[in-house]
Amino acid sequence: MDRPGAVAALRAGAAGFATEHLPGATSWCVALSGGPDSLALTAAAAAALPTTALIVDHGLQPGSERVAETARRQAHDLGCVDARVLRVQVGTDGGPEAAARAARYTALDAARADAPVLLAHTLDDQAETVLLGLGRGSGPRSIAGMRACDPPWYRPLLGVRRAVTHAACAELGFTPWDDPHNHDNRFTRVRLRTEVLPVLEDVLGGGVAEALARTAAALREDTDALDDWAALAADALGDTGDSVAVSALAALPTAVRRRVIRGWLLGGGATNLTDKQIRAVDALVTAWRGQGGVAIGSELRQQRLFAARRDGRLMMYTQSV
Repeated sequence: MDRPGAVAALRAGAAGFATEHLPGATSWCVALSGGPDSLALTAAAAAALPTTALIVDHGLQPGSERVAETARRQAHDLGCVDARVLRVQVGTDGGPEAAARAARYTALDAARADAPVLLAHTLDDQAETVLLGLGRGSGPRSIAGMRACDPPWYRPLLGVRRAVTHAACAELGFTPWDDPHNHDNRFTRVRLRTEVLPVLEDVLGGGVAEALARTAAALREDTDALDDWAALAADALGDTGDSVAVSALAALPTAVRRRVIRGWLLGGGATNLTDKQIRAVDALVTAWRGQGGVAIGSELRQQRLFAARRDGRLMMYTQSV
């Protein structure tokens, strides 16, 4: 029996994803850039549920408005009930990639009208994310990669290779937008995609992207279990508000304790926590030598956030810049 074509396979996958992960959904949105992955996802999504395409125009490249308008027309041709272009202003915080991502997600969240949003990240994107996490030493949470379900964001293509989305566009007769940034070696992801992964595939005999994705899935299961354990431990402590008892934290296993500390820091206003910061705060519990407070990232502009140990308790305080 012949295997189904790429479009048919993606449509079946989208329908199955809706049944498994969004059984109560009557419609959804799809983030459409005009590239092959998001075009293929839009075709699959529109065949499963009434779909609104949300097209973010970052305004960062000449002719971006034409790219967005082409994507809007393609969305209607693919059967979307609506297609809207969202024009955003990209800031500078965190560098160009992070700033564009922040502007994009903010615009998508504002426009989705409480509907779930499908994102076109593929298995190849997942493999690149795992490699980035490994290279940066970001800890298991980063190496666990992206989640298929992270409401309101959903990723039906995480098990799909990029070659399938390209094949689907060819079957549909659509010419996807080829983003010049995807060929710009100034971006780390581009070099991973075009240089590092091909070398790994050659040296290790193939299957590297799939292996990295499997590693992420297995690690996500472990991470979820530890997160649940940490939530129960935090509840049992009963005093993880303004401060927390060092003795209670010290009794917890290391992996659980650091998760409790992470949750406590986030609850106190911390943002963009790094593994190094969490370990430094953990050292206030396990390697106490009278050291001073640990600077923690936050949204505060005129003050800095610190975590410190005082009188047998961890506490947070702010200091003017």
